[in-house]
Amino acid sequence: MKYASTLLAACAAGSLLAPIAPAQAATKTVHHRAAHKRAAPPRAENSGVNQELAELRAEVNALHQELASQRQSAATTQTQVAQTEAQMNALHDEVAQAPKAAHTAAREEVAVALDKEHKKGYADFKGLHITPGGFLEMAGIYRQRFQGNDMATSFAIPFPNNRAGTASESRLSARQSRLSFLAQGKVNKDVTLSMYGEFDFLGGAQTANSNESNSFNPRIRHLYGTIDWAHNGGGIHLLAGQNWSLITLNTKGITPRNELTPPQIDAQYIPGFFWARQPQLRLTVDTADHKLWLAVSAENAATTTVGTVPTSLITYNATAGSGFDTANSLSLNGTPDFVGKVAYEGSVAGRSLHVEGFALSRTFTAHLNGGYNINRAGYGFGGGAVFQAVPGKLDLQFSGIVGKGIGRYGSAQLGDVTFDANGMIHPVGEFMLLGGATFHATKRLDLYLFAGKEQETGYSFASGYGNASSTANNAGCFIEGGTCSGNTRRVQQLTTGFWNKLYSGSFGHAQVGLQYAYTQRQLFADANGIMPQVGENIGFLSFRYYPFN
Repeated sequence: MKYASTLLAACAAGSLLAPIAPAQAATKTVHHRAAHKRAAPPRAENSGVNQELAELRAEVNALHQELASQRQSAATTQTQVAQTEAQMNALHDEVAQAPKAAHTAAREEVAVALDKEHKKGYADFKGLHITPGGFLEMAGIYRQRFQGNDMATSFAIPFPNNRAGTASESRLSARQSRLSFLAQGKVNKDVTLSMYGEFDFLGGAQTANSNESNSFNPRIRHLYGTIDWAHNGGGIHLLAGQNWSLITLNTKGITPRNELTPPQIDAQYIPGFFWARQPQLRLTVDTADHKLWLAVSAENAATTTVGTVPTSLITYNATAGSGFDTANSLSLNGTPDFVGKVAYEGSVAGRSLHVEGFALSRTFTAHLNGGYNINRAGYGFGGGAVFQAVPGKLDLQFSGIVGKGIGRYGSAQLGDVTFDANGMIHPVGEFMLLGGATFHATKRLDLYLFAGKEQETGYSFASGYGNASSTANNAGCFIEGGTCSGNTRRVQQLTTGFWNKLYSGSFGHAQVGLQYAYTQRQLFADANGIMPQVGENIGFLSFRYYPFN
């Protein structure tokens, strides 16, 4: 029984290996050996069978492992086949989409290149960077008292004795639209050459009118060239041509195109703002890492007069000649105006501060008939400051000038000189003040408030000469058609407004602005002490499009 059970176990093991050829061979071997060993002693037979069973078990385990390995290999192969099929499908889709993707990529590349070129802001021409500028404006104007002015207000406000001045004035105008260009070239890393031109359409030839064609001629605002030499944290700058006078307030340093004009719409700016745009030769030096600036300029001269001129005794102007409209006259000026200026860039509690001061020297010339030429000196001292009170939110500015013979540099255009009965020139004393604040409420909205004043000293000479003549009669200033012969003593204005950007992007920006101003004009007292003054309300509405910035 014991042997029988052993044989049965061997047969059972053999039956497990029946599907596999090697197992069949092993089973046959087991039967043969078992039959052969029946005559042997029991212990030896038992021992041999156990050894064979151990060998058979080892073979069975090995076969199981081989089978598991084959199954794993088959699974791996199946996974690889699936991955290969997925890669082939993806490659097929990529090949199918390639023309479309290439077209899209090319289009995007062109768009990026065009956008980059547009944002660059300039065009290249023979090594020069040419930057266009300017804006298109459509403006509406309202004045309480008729003056016959376009975009530039005359601050000689009419009194009610002037019949036309009793009517209001309104008009539409596109004449302040402006075009500009800047051409810049680098000679080397330290030398830059530039040319700048700026033009509008506020020229008023005798043939210009608003009857039908509304044809008005362009005029020069600025046209000049510069040479800039950089050197050790500073530089030397030469300017030649027509530009803002050196007395005009700057925002930073003393360089062109950073002059600080009030943000109003009126082309004549605000009383108290002193400026000129005129031909000049200017030399500027900056040092101390661009913090300290020094400049001098020689500028085109002109003289404005106020009061009665004894033309039988003196010649102070002449009819304009070649290159000018003969309806105009030119003052006698043999010497340019000279300006010296110093500016400093600093900070207060981390807020930027620009301060500047200047001196102005002038010479007034006339010819004493039958005799000789006479010259009188004029002068002015002034300065200003620009302060970033709240970074990015509130900017403050203040400027002032005092002197004699400085009237033509003020927006109110009061006289430079007056004359006595003997034909002697007397430069008129005057001061100008301007203060203002600009509040950047949002990235699109700016609000501003400014106040300015220009006031002259009075001269009264015998026989009714001088700017404050004792023979003036102001009794009829408020009577229609009445007498009102006094000269202007003071002009002052309070103005406020806003600019709101409607669009700002790669195609420039568009904005709308509204300005309201109240202006007051006062005359010198007449013989009876009457010192009348008149006020006027003025409004501007402006739509501007700046395509280049």
